[in-house]
Amino acid sequence: MSRIGKKEIIIPEGVTFESKEGRITVTGPKGTLTFTPRPEVEVKIDDGKVRVIAGGAKVAGALQGTTRQVIANMLKGVTGGWSKTLEIIGTGYRAVLEGEKLVFSLGFSHKIEMEPPQGISFSVAENKVTVWGADKVLVGKTAAKIRELRAPDAYKGKGIRYLGERIRTKPGKATKVGAAVGGGR
Repeated sequence: MSRIGKKEIIIPEGVTFESKEGRITVTGPKGTLTFTPRPEVEVKIDDGKVRVIAGGAKVAGALQGTTRQVIANMLKGVTGGWSKTLEIIGTGYRAVLEGEKLVFSLGFSHKIEMEPPQGISFSVAENKVTVWGADKVLVGKTAAKIRELRAPDAYKGKGIRYLGERIRTKPGKATKVGAAVGGGR
């Protein structure tokens, strides 16, 4: 059984939590999120607290903890929001915010434009791009799509990476001793 799944979640003030027809809707100052839990688990609301109860199925124990954490992430998202920061490293690599969309210059022959999905906003400061939103999964997917545009190079480390991500760089080609001078024979 899941220890995390047994913990109660306290609903913060200013957040409405509804469970109708097997669908959970959470509304707060940052937006509205919905989630449909699997039928093996049951979600109960008592006095401003949410409990996730596992059914009799064997899979229900694993689903209990997952469902509880998804609901907790939804509550945090509609109150405080989620963010991921990416840094752009490389000579001439940059991002500019034009209206709501991001425009990247990443060493290609063309600029790359990226529209934010609904519920996501971008901010750019120096060489850092921050993705903001209420849905944790959507923020992570959007940040991953941005990173895919120019993944970090294994030799120089240039590209787009998450803030604090460490890239293991490979050594370049090793030249033979005496090969540059004339062969050594």
